Amino acid sequence: MFRATWKSLLARKVRLVLSGLAVVLGVMFVSGAFVLTDTLGRSFDQVFADAFEGVDVNVSAKPKVALGEMEGEPVSAPVPAATLERVRAVAGVAEATGVVAADGARMIGSNGKVVTSFGPPQLGENWVGESDLVTLREGREPRADDEIVINAALAEAAKVKVGDRVGVLTLEPKKEFTLVGVFGYSGDRDSLGGANEIVFTTPVAQRLMLGEPDVFTNISVKAADGVGEEKLRDDIATALGDGYEVRTGEQMSADAAAGLKEGLSFFNKILLGFAAVALLVGTFLILNTFSIIVAQRTRELALMRAIGASGRQIIGSVVLEAVAVGLIASVLGLAAGIGVGALLAYVFGQFAGGLALAGLGVPPAAVIGAFAVGLVITVVAALLPALRAARIPPIAAMQDVATPDRPLTKVTAAGGIVTAIGAALLFLGLSGNAGDNTLATILGGVLFAFIGVALLTPLISRPVVSLLGALFAWSVPGKLGRLNSGRNPRRTAITAAALMVGIALVTGVTVILDSAKGSISALVEDQVKAELVISGAQSGPRPPSFDPAVLEKVAAIPGVQLVDGEYGDMAQVDGERTWVAASSNVAALEQIFGAKATSGDISRLGPDQMLFSSDTAKSRNVSVGSQVTVQLSRGEARTYTVSGIYESSELTNPVVLPPQAARDFAIPQPIQGFLQLAPGASVDDVRPQVETLLADSPEVSVADRAAFIEQQTGQLDGLLQMIQILLALAIVIAVLGIINTLALSVLERTRELGLLRAIGLRRAQTMRMITVEAVVISVFGALLGVAVGTGLGAAVVEALKDEGITDLILPWGQMGLFLGLAAIIGVVAAVLPAIRAARINVLGAIAHD
Repeated sequence: MFRATWKSLLARKVRLVLSGLAVVLGVMFVSGAFVLTDTLGRSFDQVFADAFEGVDVNVSAKPKVALGEMEGEPVSAPVPAATLERVRAVAGVAEATGVVAADGARMIGSNGKVVTSFGPPQLGENWVGESDLVTLREGREPRADDEIVINAALAEAAKVKVGDRVGVLTLEPKKEFTLVGVFGYSGDRDSLGGANEIVFTTPVAQRLMLGEPDVFTNISVKAADGVGEEKLRDDIATALGDGYEVRTGEQMSADAAAGLKEGLSFFNKILLGFAAVALLVGTFLILNTFSIIVAQRTRELALMRAIGASGRQIIGSVVLEAVAVGLIASVLGLAAGIGVGALLAYVFGQFAGGLALAGLGVPPAAVIGAFAVGLVITVVAALLPALRAARIPPIAAMQDVATPDRPLTKVTAAGGIVTAIGAALLFLGLSGNAGDNTLATILGGVLFAFIGVALLTPLISRPVVSLLGALFAWSVPGKLGRLNSGRNPRRTAITAAALMVGIALVTGVTVILDSAKGSISALVEDQVKAELVISGAQSGPRPPSFDPAVLEKVAAIPGVQLVDGEYGDMAQVDGERTWVAASSNVAALEQIFGAKATSGDISRLGPDQMLFSSDTAKSRNVSVGSQVTVQLSRGEARTYTVSGIYESSELTNPVVLPPQAARDFAIPQPIQGFLQLAPGASVDDVRPQVETLLADSPEVSVADRAAFIEQQTGQLDGLLQMIQILLALAIVIAVLGIINTLALSVLERTRELGLLRAIGLRRAQTMRMITVEAVVISVFGALLGVAVGTGLGAAVVEALKDEGITDLILPWGQMGLFLGLAAIIGVVAAVLPAIRAARINVLGAIAHD
């Protein structure tokens, strides 16, 4: 049996290669994800090991507001200079250095634009001298208040050189500095981890980055000879007491790397999710391939049964073929995944500002995942055809066997049950009743929904395919292609289902994001009564900001009726982390955002007063007159009196503080500005004057309401494009499935095609017949995908109504594009099978058995 199976496998190399490609692509995603995260993880380990190489112990103050994983970096509380002296007095301390290193120093490049960062921090630091790690490559250290040095990576990105006057944005508005030096790191590195670094003198760094003199972000300590790091750490912690975090350099390195690896693990899960989609589509392809092969080998398998092969041996024969395909595909997929992981790591390194990558490694998870996924998916997909093969009666060897259609009752019932389970899981997840398992419940619902629809597809394939085929039935090849596409509903359904998954996911995501964009647009149009908005597109963890002095100057422009600058930050409000806002003109809450008071007065706000939205007030059991303690990112905790409560809406903040509170925000500058014009004032007259005032705030611009909406929704377009690119892999696999099905179908119908050619069907007509068949199957799959994706997207939009996505928008243009692309996919997929069919030797085909 083994020899017979091996020969059978070698006889169908091309067929099995096509199905194996699906597994290769899926395994490539899985192994590539693990290789990428392992390579980046080790690279960042090395970066932080280097960064803290000269640090035995580090002292920092605990943040006043602890932030969650996805809420950005917390602002470190300042360490007073007096603490530095206390640390120096601890026995065993050889040297203690006060360090300023805070995110938020942005350089204006030679092109007049701010040098952006899409991940690595933009650090403002104080100069503490050269070391084994840091050396000046050009110029000298900063000595005067208007002098800075920068790392080589930033010098290259900003296109500046020693001697240039450059602009820098910090906690304060734009300041001009002379660039007096450029430094680099050991190993000829231009940066550590892609960070942009601007280094000032210590007093300037304290003022611009921390907002007050004689404070540091941390203290770097070197131990005296013979003193252990752990003992020194414990002695310093005892001397300083609570309120400080004292860690060894090794702990600092491990903690910093661990925080980044959490983000990498999230990215890893995204890639594995797309790998799962590719493998789900691949499962349909493999299932179809083995089903067709088993159907074509009916006589061969029946002869094996007739000469004594047991049903178990027949199952073993088919499964053995699947194992062989799975093993080969896993090896190839692992190799491709290593290459893709290395390429993505390189791209990430360049994108992050030249991150020095550690050597390429293949973690055990990549190897185990590759073979486990490749083998399991292939064997599971082949198991059903194998069981079907074992039931072939020996008497079939005596007959001219065709593959009769079997009743669809069982598969339809199974499809209905599975679809119902999927719908129930989706309802449970989207309604918020799944607790901590919401994401898993939703993903499970989507998976069951896809499988259920795939099982129901044979029931509708024949009438729908017949209807689609009628569009081509004006010619003989078109009629034949129409009949061929509907002759085996199961085969057509499985082939179409593979394309359905990719199209459905793209359609669903498009529905959700278009609905979000439409809801945001409608909300802003209806509720924001401002003709001009000052804002910028956020490209990193820090939102763009501008000089608060601009607000007063804008208010003086003729035709401007009301100006409001919006500040925002995370704070501890009565011990609970909450987003808070500060408004330069609280009257804007009513006049620009249309908020209505439910109690108290919201038209004015004293320095010791605050406002609550109605939903937040209810959840916190707060009313007018309540005393609330607020701890901001900087400064000390302060108690405010609630003076008013306003009706909650999607555009209003949960808590509003007086403008004086903004100086203790993480970003003490407005991040948005709203301008309401007087009746009769022209936007075209006012906007140029505002643009002039923003000349020193290059991160932001002024735009009318339509341009502001486009700016705010632009990130959703980028997200959609990324998802479409990743899901294109699933569509590629589906195209392989159509090619495979048609190629196997051509082999199965060799004699039939010979007879058609013999009675006058020309080669061109034969090719058109195969093409019609492919186009009908592709468009059928796309129709299914559009229908299922629209349903899933609409369900998500309905579930997100309370989150502000109130308008369901169906992307009709995109749907039409998907159907058009499906027709093109069908034509492309038909090329090779059609050529093969056209080249069939007529006499040989007639004699084919």
